[in-house]
Amino acid sequence: MAQPKRRWSKERTSTRRATWKLEEKNLGICSHCHEPVLPHKVCSNCGYYDGKEVIVKKASNED
Repeated sequence: MAQPKRRWSKERTSTRRATWKLEEKNLGICSHCHEPVLPHKVCSNCGYYDGKEVIVKKASNED
């Protein structure tokens, strides 16, 4: 098998490894309740997607 011609420096190794990090989620705003929501997903707070009610939420009975 082929072997590397020379050793990589520590700086080059750490520079390559520095790109492996978590990225922030691209959150949008729900057009109905204005809560943060992932793009192309139904809002978990109100159940709306693209201005239409997709999931009917039950009203909570608070006594």
